[in-house]
Amino acid sequence: MNAALPQRAARSQATAADNRPLVVHLVYALGVGGLETLLVDCINRMPAWRHAVVCLTRYTDFSARIERPDVELHALNKAPGLGLGTHLDFWRLMRRLRPAVLHTYNLAALEYAFTASMAGVPVRIHAEHGRDASDPHGLNPKHNFLRRRLVPFVDRFIPVSEDLNRWLGEVVRIPAAKTQFIKNGVDTDKYAPGGAPCADAPWGPDAIVIGTVARVQDVKNHRLLVDALASLRTHHPELAPRVKLAIVGDGPLLPSVREQVARLGLQDAVWLPGARADIKDVLHGFDVFALPSLAEGTPVSMLEAMACGLPVVASRVGGIPEVVDDGVQGLLVPVGDLDALAQALARYAGDAGLRAAHGRAGRARVEERFSMRAMLAAYGALYDGLCRQKLRGHTQHQESKSSCAE
Repeated sequence: MNAALPQRAARSQATAADNRPLVVHLVYALGVGGLETLLVDCINRMPAWRHAVVCLTRYTDFSARIERPDVELHALNKAPGLGLGTHLDFWRLMRRLRPAVLHTYNLAALEYAFTASMAGVPVRIHAEHGRDASDPHGLNPKHNFLRRRLVPFVDRFIPVSEDLNRWLGEVVRIPAAKTQFIKNGVDTDKYAPGGAPCADAPWGPDAIVIGTVARVQDVKNHRLLVDALASLRTHHPELAPRVKLAIVGDGPLLPSVREQVARLGLQDAVWLPGARADIKDVLHGFDVFALPSLAEGTPVSMLEAMACGLPVVASRVGGIPEVVDDGVQGLLVPVGDLDALAQALARYAGDAGLRAAHGRAGRARVEERFSMRAMLAAYGALYDGLCRQKLRGHTQHQESKSSCAE
């Protein structure tokens, strides 16, 4: 098991006497992504709690976005497979850190709620932020059996969309008393219309930029987006010189997307800068935000784009229709439908007025329903309520054992 980065460990020593309760966030990895962005925002903006981040595999330079000096980072370097040794490492770490709350994220981290229970962590919370491309409808019987078996060791399951909430109840059959729906939220002060775009985009101000920000992996369906650009340019030659595509993010499929772009002769029209730290500035250089995902919860990158006043073209999947009304804040298309995706992008590319109107509506929707303030208040209330309930019960149990011993 890797210890925290030296600077993190040294900076956290000063907080040894800090009596604020500790929340340990357990994720598969900490790199660029919507879930990870939300996690970092929560940590930076919840000063009433101490926080630590444990990664089953590793963390990257993205961890530098954690602004608080008292946050420890730990990487367990889990190898593929069952990882029984990782459970032992995690148990030891929990015994040392003694957190009040374990907050796990998505299926890969869920089983460690049992390990945390064995280590004496009083409150265990599990958040479901979306489903994998290999199981977009969440029907895998082994995975859902695991979720049900772990119900006794999880105090609350947190779906981040109504779609995930229904799925947990109707498909997975998690008891309603064990679930709490909390919407994702974004900083509408930071992400707002009118900012300056990043300076290093490879085209000028006359370009019409279709952009996406997402980890380059199967579930985000970037290759369909590239094919849609090629189709748009073929069927709308009048738009072809101006329409560009920006795919911002890193991931295992980035090399194959680069090869696809080269094979289609789109090198002059597609920008693939990899992961970026200046997402706000990148978004200000877009005219349309596209997300043709195979599965989603409530995508944070889409909320950030809408907060910046961008119209959205996205798959009608997961929690996306809960955010975007088709024809109001954006255009929704069937999953995997190349023609529909290309046509929706072409509609926006050819109509600046429509882009502006739907962008304003998207900004209003995020301000009304998906604020960072509401999300943080909900998580804070959940942590506090469960700690009061569980820690009071734990104290009473200890006092009872002590009286019996006497």
